[in-house]
Amino acid sequence: MSTPAKITPATLAKLAKLGVHHRSELLLHLPLRYEDETSIVTIDSLQPGETLQVQGIITHNEVAFRPRRTLVCRLQDETGELYLRFLNFYPSQQQQLAVGQAIRALGEARMGYYGMEMVHPKCRVANEATPLSTSLTPIYPTTAGLAQPILRKLILNALEVLPLNDTLPEAVVQELQLADFASSIKLLHNPSPDVSATQLEERNHAAWQRIKFDELLAQQLSMRVHHRERGKRIAPKLVAKKNLVPQLLKALPYRLTHAQQKVLSEIAHDIALGHPMQRLLLGDVGSGKTVVAALAALQAIENGYQVAFMAPTEILAEQHYLKLCEWLTPLGLTPVWLSGSLKKKDKTQAITHIADGTTQIAVGTHALFQASVEFKKLGLVIVDEQHKFGVQQRLALRSKGKAKSQPLHSSAATNNSSNPLPNPPPEMGREASPSPSQWGRAQRGGNGDGGNSHEPHQLMMSATPIPRTLAMSYYADLDVSVIDELPPGRTPIVTKLVSDARRDEVCARVLSACAAGAQVYWVCPLIEESETLELQNALETYETLRTTFPELRVGLVHGRLDNVSKAAAMADFKSGATQLLVATTVIEVGVDVPNASLMIIEHAERMGLAQLHQLRGRVGRGAAQSTCILMFQQPLSELARARLKVIFENTDGFVIAQQDLQLRGPGELLGARQSGVAMLRFADLTMDEDLLEQARSVADRLLQHHPDAARAHLQRWMANKHDYLHV
Repeated sequence: MSTPAKITPATLAKLAKLGVHHRSELLLHLPLRYEDETSIVTIDSLQPGETLQVQGIITHNEVAFRPRRTLVCRLQDETGELYLRFLNFYPSQQQQLAVGQAIRALGEARMGYYGMEMVHPKCRVANEATPLSTSLTPIYPTTAGLAQPILRKLILNALEVLPLNDTLPEAVVQELQLADFASSIKLLHNPSPDVSATQLEERNHAAWQRIKFDELLAQQLSMRVHHRERGKRIAPKLVAKKNLVPQLLKALPYRLTHAQQKVLSEIAHDIALGHPMQRLLLGDVGSGKTVVAALAALQAIENGYQVAFMAPTEILAEQHYLKLCEWLTPLGLTPVWLSGSLKKKDKTQAITHIADGTTQIAVGTHALFQASVEFKKLGLVIVDEQHKFGVQQRLALRSKGKAKSQPLHSSAATNNSSNPLPNPPPEMGREASPSPSQWGRAQRGGNGDGGNSHEPHQLMMSATPIPRTLAMSYYADLDVSVIDELPPGRTPIVTKLVSDARRDEVCARVLSACAAGAQVYWVCPLIEESETLELQNALETYETLRTTFPELRVGLVHGRLDNVSKAAAMADFKSGATQLLVATTVIEVGVDVPNASLMIIEHAERMGLAQLHQLRGRVGRGAAQSTCILMFQQPLSELARARLKVIFENTDGFVIAQQDLQLRGPGELLGARQSGVAMLRFADLTMDEDLLEQARSVADRLLQHHPDAARAHLQRWMANKHDYLHV
């Protein structure tokens, strides 16, 4: 067996930028594409658009200076001539392509001014005796300073020195008719010329199918392990007392929908158990998630525990605070407001009331998980728009649920017993060996601290519906509740697409709506002028609309206003003192003004589907017929046209989310970089749903009947990274 190649510290640093921290990860650093250097074609057989390799003699070499400095060479074989053009080149390249030199050139052929040409082809000195490659040449993802030949050498060495044993039981491989792992990984790194290039590029070759299945299986195993681990940890039993909850239900001016009652029952059941709930509450805009969260909070308060209610923006958090005050103050409860913009005196007072247990429910933004904030007895954490928080932030808030018998100090957010972040990876060249990590804790039970502390239950809410495949994949470790029913009395929102050229008609519609007693939102994507994006901005639009409608009371709200001004602007709009509110997307979630029945969205073509759907949900909250006008500017890109078509034709948030997944992929939809979710590198949820279904089934079987195989599979694919997968 070959010996492991030595790797310099500089190369190690560059590999780390690619996410490769130990030698075994080189095996799964798979090519982006391939180049075919296994054959040579004659120049006269080249067709535009083909990427092929030719060989000939350089007969001309010059540097042209118009329209820009360019190296132009002429390559000739016995059948014809081909021009090679280099817009950026080094003197060494010019010397390599000297007249009389035999050259092999690989590139895409196209018709140029003088005839067939290749722009920036891959060239190397060769002659008739120079051997051809015996396999397709892999092109890997790389970073500055790490050349393809170095990567290929390291990966080939890893293939030689590392075991490629299959982690799956033979019965599973045969049942699903999967290719074996060793042959799949070797083929993808070194495909023979007879392998279909199309199948490789489209990733539907049997070898790719095996790799994608293995990746999905590792993700599912990680999720299942985390779910099992949670079942071993300790949380307070918040049994329904039927005291405060019935009081609020009786005080509400409406009855809960069947969907709200169903999810409330699911939450009530979970928080009465002795292990921490982690439930994701999904509901379309206006479906009534907040009141469900408030009722869950009351069940915790009835049991003598505190509740933390967190939202990502001050506008949304304040909306929740005001609504909770309206509902809970008549019950003798006083929510506390905590945000970073509070005056020092008010902030100190709020923190004191949280620490001594004077307040039963604290509402706020990121300020809730600051080290200085200590809860006396935290039993439930409610996080709205949870995907907008980082994994570290949510963990910091969860860690504040440690039992008060061991006072929480500022180090709690990084306590090793509750911090699920992975240990530093082993150094390159030393193979990763299975470590306890989450797997061991799940198998043994317990949370690593002897069971002397508890953690709070978590209820995470999102008004961005999650497509089924995303829920199956990235939220498999959570229990999911869905409010799939809107409250009665809501009228469907009419959506209209209107070109910016018809702005005068839109203004007339605004004036008519306000004259009839309705209120109007006018949403702009930017606050100030931008030199790079010629978008209508809120400040300019505000001044323009004040001039256009002197008879209307026009307000303005955006993210850079101070909190007092922002609250005053929103209060004026809610009370009806303002008829037309010019706003940025800060009103995307949480704002509830039933009398607002018309919304204008500027430059709708620049916004994503989820954001457009959220904004549209600010109207249609009363009994009056509501309209959302999406103004756009021509020309429209294909993606913008597709987005507007989807939002125009659909009002169901789950249908829109599925379309969004197909248009954008899961990365943007999840906000994965800030949420800490490990993204899939090879599988595509829009194309590989069948593989995901199989992976879910196999994951359960491995954990139950083949735990050693499951552990080995996780180690190969996740190493320590699978700790990141939980939300």
